[in-house]
Amino acid sequence: MNAFVARTRYFLVPLVTVLVLPLVLSSGSLATEVLVFAMAALACNLLLGYAGLMSFGQGIFFGCGSYALGLLLTKTGVPLFAVLVLVLAAGALIAAVVGWIAIRQKGIYFVMLTLALAQAFYFLAFSVPSVTGGDNGLLGVPMPPLTLFGATLLPNASLWQYYTFVAILFVLVFAGLQRVVDSIFGRTLLAMRDNPDRTTALGYNINHLKLVAFMISGAITALAGALYAMMTGVAPLENIDLNMSEIILVIAIIGGTGSLPASVLGAIFYVIVSNWLSHIWPRWLMIFGFLLMAISLYLQGGLWSACQMIFGRLVPQRRTGAKGRGVAP
Repeated sequence: MNAFVARTRYFLVPLVTVLVLPLVLSSGSLATEVLVFAMAALACNLLLGYAGLMSFGQGIFFGCGSYALGLLLTKTGVPLFAVLVLVLAAGALIAAVVGWIAIRQKGIYFVMLTLALAQAFYFLAFSVPSVTGGDNGLLGVPMPPLTLFGATLLPNASLWQYYTFVAILFVLVFAGLQRVVDSIFGRTLLAMRDNPDRTTALGYNINHLKLVAFMISGAITALAGALYAMMTGVAPLENIDLNMSEIILVIAIIGGTGSLPASVLGAIFYVIVSNWLSHIWPRWLMIFGFLLMAISLYLQGGLWSACQMIFGRLVPQRRTGAKGRGVAP
């Protein structure tokens, strides 16, 4: 029984998420957007919550993933499966370069380096319109079917069919990342986050650990950016903007760091609430700013900590009630 629970917990949260979203959301694009930003937040949480690295460079990987997929689909005849593999490789390679530069500093200087690199990549993309499309972005990004050896596995002919495709990738990404953080590598990242000097004294190369975490995070974030470009049909310049890094970072913090389900909760909250507020008032960002202030002041562990607190208060009450009726606990 314990082995079964250990196996299913990797898939329980993502499966519940992908099954519930179509029941509560009528828009396939909105449901897909939740999963895309959940993947980006998961990747950001690996750096922030487990490695203790606050990176403003996530938009680099998100945007590069969008551009890589857009160029491959519009300029070549590479099938979708191979395109996604190449996007993952491109995201890991770019993250290796960004990480190799950024991890040379610590603390606020590390943050400033990622911020500077994010701006550098943005202006680089802006300066080569022949490749990136400049202000207009890469237009006409298709949503091709997923084929393997000539057989169509997923047609992606509608937004809900595309949601199914993204949902499968989301479940695989979540399960894979959960195994990563539960592995010796993940435990070592936590040790490095809490006490880097002691981790170094034990013989671990913390720069190597940071670089590997960067590469994993970059690959997954690039995949999220690629999926977002396929959904919208365009790879815009905004995908590599600093604002995108801020959005991904905010989602990870809203949900709560150091827990992968928290990142999913943060993405659900951000995408749905921001969409709802935008229909109420054009200056919805002001209202959302007040919500962020409230979370920062009263829920410093994020929304996930609030859920744990509520659950922790409910469970003892049920047990107490059972004892009061003479029922064995």
